[in-house]
Amino acid sequence: MKADSENLCVNADDFRRSRWKAALESAGQVGYPAMSQAFFSAAQQAKEDGDVGEMKILKLLANACSMILCPGSINEPFESLIVRNTGRSALPEDFQEEDIGLFSQIAEEIDDVWLRARIADLVWTVQSPRDHRFALLAIDAYRMIALDVETWHDDGKKCWQRAICLTKILGDGAKNRLVEIKTQLLDCLMRGTPEDGFLTLWLADLMLETKIGYGKGADIAAKLEELGIEFEIDGELRRAREYFDASTKWFRKIKHEGKAWEVTARSAETLVKEAVAQMSAEQPVYSLIAIFYENAIQKYRSIPGSHRPSYNVDQQIAELHVKMTDASQKSLEQMPVITSPAVDISELIEKVRNAVCGKTPLDGLLALANIYPGACVRKIRERAEKGLREYSLRTFFSLTQLSRDGRVIAKSPGVNLGKSTAEDSKAVWADMVKHYTMMIGPIVTGFIWPALEVLRLEHRFCEAIFVVIANESHLVPPGRERLFGKALFAGYDGDFVSALYLLVPQIEDMVRWHLKARGVKTTTLGSKGIETENALGTLMESSETNQVFGEDVAFEFKALLCDPFGPNLRNELAYGLLDYEACESAYAVYA
Repeated sequence: MKADSENLCVNADDFRRSRWKAALESAGQVGYPAMSQAFFSAAQQAKEDGDVGEMKILKLLANACSMILCPGSINEPFESLIVRNTGRSALPEDFQEEDIGLFSQIAEEIDDVWLRARIADLVWTVQSPRDHRFALLAIDAYRMIALDVETWHDDGKKCWQRAICLTKILGDGAKNRLVEIKTQLLDCLMRGTPEDGFLTLWLADLMLETKIGYGKGADIAAKLEELGIEFEIDGELRRAREYFDASTKWFRKIKHEGKAWEVTARSAETLVKEAVAQMSAEQPVYSLIAIFYENAIQKYRSIPGSHRPSYNVDQQIAELHVKMTDASQKSLEQMPVITSPAVDISELIEKVRNAVCGKTPLDGLLALANIYPGACVRKIRERAEKGLREYSLRTFFSLTQLSRDGRVIAKSPGVNLGKSTAEDSKAVWADMVKHYTMMIGPIVTGFIWPALEVLRLEHRFCEAIFVVIANESHLVPPGRERLFGKALFAGYDGDFVSALYLLVPQIEDMVRWHLKARGVKTTTLGSKGIETENALGTLMESSETNQVFGEDVAFEFKALLCDPFGPNLRNELAYGLLDYEACESAYAVYA
C-alpha cells in the first residue's frame, strides 16, 4: 500500500469532496472486485489531475475493496487478492491507525451498502478496542444486499454469510438481527419459483451450512421438493435432481427419514430418465449413459433396507446393473484410438502447454485432468514379464526393497516364467510396481507440471470450484465433498503437503464406502470382540475393487498408496515417515 501520498493526512471532508460515487457508478457491476478496480482507476485519474488528496482517498477505498472476504473466520475475515513472491495486495494490518480512524468517521454516511459493509467490517476487525456499533453497522449493510442470482455469485453469498457470522460473534447483542436475517432468507426462499433457477437451492444450502432455520426445516424441505417436481415436469432433470438432493438433506436433518428416502428415489429416477433420453439421441454417448445408470444405482443403494420395499429398490438396482453393463460394453466401441509419434521432452512439453493454453477456465481444467490417461495395467504387466525374460539373473535372485532409513520393508522371490505359481505372481507384481513408479517422474515433468503451470498463469480457481466438482463426482462419498475439494484446491495452489495429508485418507474412505455399497465386509472382528475397519492395503485385496474402480485405477491406488515396492504414500503418511521433500515429490504431485 506504499505510495507517494502515504504520509499525506486526509480527513472526512476530503472523502466527501472526492468523486467516490462517480467511481462506483463507473464500475458497471456489483461486487468488490469491480468496485476495487473502479476505485484504482479513479485514483489514477486523480493523480493525473494533480489531486493527491483525492488520490489517497480513492486508493484507500480501492485497497479496502480489493481484499477477499472469508466470512467464516472470526479473526481473519479478509485475505489478500494477490500473493506473489515479490509481494501481495492489501490486508487489514496494512491500514494505518489514521486510515481506520477515517473509516470510522465516514462509515455511517456511506449510502452504498456494499461499501458501507466493507468499511464498517474493516473498522470492526482492526480497531482496538473493538466497537460493537461497527459490527452492527456491517451486519445491517450486508443484509441489505439483494438476494438474486446475479448478486449471489458476485460476493452476495459471502456477504450474507459474514452477516450471520457477525451476529453469532456478538451473541445476545445481535440476537434480534439474527432472527431478522432468518426471516429474510426464509421469505425469499419460500417465494422461489423455477424462474429463479438455483437461487432457492443456494439459500437453503446457506441456511443449512450456517445452522439457521432448522425450526422451519419441514417447510424448507417441502419447498425444495416442490420445485424439484416442477423442474422434473419441465424436463430439466439436472435441476430437479439438485433440488431433490437438497430436499433429502433437510428431511434427514429434521429426522423425517421416510420422506427423505422417498425424495432420494425420485432423484434416482431423474438419472434413469437422463439415461433413457441419451439412448434416444441421434448419436448416444454410451459412456455417459453408463454413468447415469451407475449414479442411479448409488442413489438407490443409499436407501436403507427397511425402506427399500416401498420403492422396489432391489429390483431397480438389479435391472439398472444390466443396463449399465450393456452401456459400458457399447462405450468401448465408441472409444477412439489415439496414437502419436515419439518426441523429445521439449516438444512434448510444448504440446502439453498448447493443449491447455487459451481455453476457458473449465475447459482448461478439463484439459489438465485428461492430459495423461493414466496407467494401463496390461501394458505394465507385459513390460514387466518381458523384462524378467530378457534379464535372466532376475529369475534367480529375490528382490529386496529398503526404506529411506535402510529397513527391509518388502521382498520379492525369484521367478520361473515357465510355470505359473503364487511366487511368480508376486515377482511379476513387484516388477510391475517398479515399472509404474519409474514412469511417474517423466509423467509429472512432461505432462502434469507444464499443464498445471499454464493453467495457473491463465486462470484463478477458488476452493469452492473444486468442492462443486467433488460434489458432482459419483466417486466422492456423501459428506466428503468439501474435504476432497479442499485437497484438490491445495494441490492446484501448490500446497502438496496439505493436499497429500487431506487426500490420501479421503481416498481410503472412498474405497471403503464403495466396497460397503457393494456389500463387501470392510471390518475385522478381533479375538476380544472388537471390530476394526480394515486399512487401505487390505481393502485393495478385495476382488470387488477391480469391479468398482476398474483394473487400471485399482492398480494405481495400490501401487501408489499402499504397496511397499512403490511410494507407499498411505502407510508412509499414516506412520509419519514422510518428510517435507517427500510431500513435494513427483509421487505426491501425481497423487
